[in-house]
Amino acid sequence: MAAGIKDKVAILGMGCTRFGERWDTNGEDLIIEAFVECLEDAGIEKKEIQAAWWGCHFDQVNYGKAAVPLSTTLKLPFIPVTRVENWCATGTEAFRGACYAVASGAYDIALALGAEKLKDTGYGGLPGGGNVSQLSAMIKPNYTAPAGFALLATSYMAKYGIPPDELKRAMAHISVKSHANGFLNPKAHLRRRITEEDVINAPMVAWPLGLYDCCGVSDGAAAAIVTTPEIARSLKKDLVMVKALQISVTSGEEAAYSGWDGSYVMTTTQAAKWAYEEAGIKNPRKEISLMELHDCFSITELSTYEDLGISPRGKAMKDIMDGFFDLDGKIPCQPDGGLKCFGHPIGASGLRMLYEVYNQLLGRCGERQVKDPHLGLTHNLGGLPSASVCSIAILGRG
Repeated sequence: MAAGIKDKVAILGMGCTRFGERWDTNGEDLIIEAFVECLEDAGIEKKEIQAAWWGCHFDQVNYGKAAVPLSTTLKLPFIPVTRVENWCATGTEAFRGACYAVASGAYDIALALGAEKLKDTGYGGLPGGGNVSQLSAMIKPNYTAPAGFALLATSYMAKYGIPPDELKRAMAHISVKSHANGFLNPKAHLRRRITEEDVINAPMVAWPLGLYDCCGVSDGAAAAIVTTPEIARSLKKDLVMVKALQISVTSGEEAAYSGWDGSYVMTTTQAAKWAYEEAGIKNPRKEISLMELHDCFSITELSTYEDLGISPRGKAMKDIMDGFFDLDGKIPCQPDGGLKCFGHPIGASGLRMLYEVYNQLLGRCGERQVKDPHLGLTHNLGGLPSASVCSIAILGRG
């Protein structure tokens, strides 16, 4: 019987670039920047890496469809390299490939690296074409990401009878909290404190989502080197272990019939259930120490609190306004600033989240350090609420 990979994989090292408008760098520079930090953190030589997984979403504006760009950029010594892509969950998908390879016994040491160079398109927003346009055409022509997640907000309000002003105030608190954390992070793209009034009075993008309810577009890369616990213990004193790694992919059920009311994300709910089972978590509200969620929009973070079983259905707003997810709260969320402050270079985002949880568990985060963390969760969501991919990872101290 399948038993999962709990405690079968350890993170040996991680690296992450500064995210932002990186006009001073090209795509290869980002790969190298993340890899150099990762390799130094791991304390090994490049020749010890036996296989690699490369995550990149937009091949038409980045590195092409193959895995060769990662191998040639890093001069990897003819080892197997696999390119993966799974919408906005691409970074975590690369990590999943490397972890499963180690857990299976196929390799002792593996690399996962994700990157995206989105600012080179020369305009705001995500590039057109490819899978995003195919998804939009499948659901509805001209169906944008802000519009799709705005529907999540209106469905949530309708289901629970919440006045728009109350929801806007809760979403504003989410953005203010994340920007306060990002202000403390030198690798974040947007480092400026904001107020709830700034959020509420900002220009509207897709009602009820305003400018500060939406994440930006950035360039960035992040990387992880994973290995067996035995090898990690021989090299390091403090270990971060993979406790769970699960992914759920839409079957089309959400949009196929009227049983789904649009107020939550089905793939997140399913992936969370599997991840908790794999990690042996019975009560996530009491056992999880911190979270990095896919806050592409403020409403996504709000609904994800409930999809993960942290807040009761319809009650996330109370937790938000009580400071439950603030940096000094019970379960800090986005201690690095999240997508709100990093933007979303798609291939890198999942690994960037893991990078923050990894460093928090090792006590390396300075002013934004969470007190005595034991388990950290990352949530990487791709697509739209009506057709999504969700990957959840849980890391813990060894």
